[in-house]
Amino acid sequence: MVKDSKKIIILILTLISMMLVGCANQLPPGGGEIDLIPPEIIYVLPESGTTNYKEAFIEFEFSEYVDKRSFKEAVFISPSIDGDLEINWSGTGCRIYFPSKLKENITYTITIGTDVVDFNNKNRMAESFNLVFSTGEKIDYRRIEGNVYFEKPNGIMLFAYKIEDHDTINPSKVKPDYVSQSGDLGQYSIAGLAKGSYRVFAVKDEYKDFLFQAEQDLVGVPTQDVYLSEEDSLFSGLNFYLSKIDTIKPRILSALMTDRNHILLGFSEEIDLTKLSKENFKFVDSTENLEYKLRHIYKGRTKVNEAVVTLSDSLPIENRIYLIVNNFHDLIGNISKYDYTEVTVYDKLDTTSVMLVSTTPDRGNDQVDFIDTKILFSFDDAFDIDPVRKGITFSDTSKQNLQFDVERIDDASFYFIPKNQLKPQTFYNININFNYFKDVAGNSIDSIYLYNFKTFNGQNFTGLSGSVIYVELDKNPILVLEDIKDKNNTYRLNLTKSKFEFARVKPGEYKISCFYDENKDGKYSYGFPYEFIPAEKFFISTADLNLPPRWSVSDFEFVIIR
Repeated sequence: MVKDSKKIIILILTLISMMLVGCANQLPPGGGEIDLIPPEIIYVLPESGTTNYKEAFIEFEFSEYVDKRSFKEAVFISPSIDGDLEINWSGTGCRIYFPSKLKENITYTITIGTDVVDFNNKNRMAESFNLVFSTGEKIDYRRIEGNVYFEKPNGIMLFAYKIEDHDTINPSKVKPDYVSQSGDLGQYSIAGLAKGSYRVFAVKDEYKDFLFQAEQDLVGVPTQDVYLSEEDSLFSGLNFYLSKIDTIKPRILSALMTDRNHILLGFSEEIDLTKLSKENFKFVDSTENLEYKLRHIYKGRTKVNEAVVTLSDSLPIENRIYLIVNNFHDLIGNISKYDYTEVTVYDKLDTTSVMLVSTTPDRGNDQVDFIDTKILFSFDDAFDIDPVRKGITFSDTSKQNLQFDVERIDDASFYFIPKNQLKPQTFYNININFNYFKDVAGNSIDSIYLYNFKTFNGQNFTGLSGSVIYVELDKNPILVLEDIKDKNNTYRLNLTKSKFEFARVKPGEYKISCFYDENKDGKYSYGFPYEFIPAEKFFISTADLNLPPRWSVSDFEFVIIR
């Protein structure tokens, strides 16, 4: 009996081992080189372009095993159909069954998006795949294509709406008629379109719900609507920049006194401090019906959505105090006309002095430009700017005092600007007496700070000149030269003629673009999805420019493709 039991156990273990080996053989082999090849679709049924298709299914086969869940989430059908798809797999191929009969005499586009990844190494499809077929006798062959310009453009959704079929097109409430996805390089194609007018949005659809959610999604607004006629089978060059659309007004959430003179303000989002002054704030003592005015407002060492204000007078700790704020902006431009919050009053004395937080560029820098020199000094507390001027001296190596200006940014930071052009490859010293930096409580520190720097050799600059071909000068074009590695190193030029020249450019690798600043606000306008405002037209050169030191590149041609 015991021997029989042992035989049974051995037999069971043998069978389990054989099953495990069989399962293991279905997995990709281990070892060897890392798989970097993206999956591809190598077979499809029906063939793209098929007419009078009457079957209730379609089939795909891949070049390798793919993740089934990623495939399911990457199947998009245009025009949309109601119900859930049924997907049956066999090896590297699958059959998709439609939940109901397809409509008659309709061109369908099945898009397999770039979210599909292989099983072995999670490589994504390099570009989306379109299968176009018709249930009638003809194919709607029209197509819209272009590029999405974004840091990681792979998988951005394209929502296309046939304008004639909608009273209003609000992408946050209406699902698209046609969808597609952008590829590795941002390229996209929306195929199978009938004659008519279309509005297309590029959406980083985080929830994959085919709706634009302003709270979490980025959106690209088109520069124009597209009309496809009987003769026009292709509209090319509908390109997109993505941006965050914020329609929510900022709010003041809190006002907490850190001592009797300083109040830390908390907002619902980052505030544009350049548009704020003391006149935007008012403290109201509701107990005694009194008002208190601000002395300073500044950023200091606070969080993104915070700021600090100061008072000359302390607030009575036993009374109820409210802060009223009028006309304050977020960084997008949304304005709150009126808001208020109760102040948490604190009566602690302020005994700390104003401290320097940072300088830009750093002290001792030997690469300061000798033309249009500006040096930023940022502090942790506010001070009155006029006395500070008396505590600053500026000199060269011969100790000759030089003239300068101080440009206030907020009440705790300023730009130091020499009045006259500096010399190249020359050392300079800025002496700052911190005794002149008194905070609202009168605290200061008896100390001298030395900021020294050296200007660089102007011969190391490079430049770029040439022509912009087919540019429409009546649309106020702006040319932008941007360092590929350093986005802060950007040069702009308002074009009044087709010839252009960028001089005194730092050496590096650049890309060049142009946009039509038709509203003449000096910056690119991303448009708005609803109520619809088109984005400003832009054009990006495919050429990457290597601008070496001490050598200007000339005769460059930037062709505007219209």
